[in-house]
Amino acid sequence: MCKLDSKKGTTILLKVKFGHIDDMVVGAQTNSVTAKGSIFTSRQAAYEAANVAESKKSLSTLVLDVRKVTVLADFFVICGASSQSQAKAIVNSIEKMLESLGFKPLNVEGKTEGRWILMDFGSVMIHVLQEQERTFYNLEKFWNHALIVDKTSWSNTKTNC
Repeated sequence: MCKLDSKKGTTILLKVKFGHIDDMVVGAQTNSVTAKGSIFTSRQAAYEAANVAESKKSLSTLVLDVRKVTVLADFFVICGASSQSQAKAIVNSIEKMLESLGFKPLNVEGKTEGRWILMDFGSVMIHVLQEQERTFYNLEKFWNHALIVDKTSWSNTKTNC
């Protein structure tokens, strides 16, 4: 476990395993993943987001572990929606849940149109697409080298926060 301190007082914890970053936890002002005194990892944030999406009747929710294929993020959560209003409801619920855990989005794109909404939480990126876009762009095929996290690993997982 490495601890790095930035100039802004942000603490970054890195758990290094076999030469690559296994989990990255960022605290303080940036992509905060510390909640109520415990460390909230990118994996837990992705699992929480997937469960919230499922609770809003998301279509075909998928969690991808992309740590070994990109530096963009650790996890992608991809979920489908049958309408613009459902896509927005999923996004609002995910945002509310993760913010309650201290995990603030760096950016949210596409919310106005509601066809493909991208929520960037730094180490977790959440894609909420209407089914037509989901089928057309087929993100899981594009990221086919990523590990698909088995639904039993994240479904109804509760954090200790």
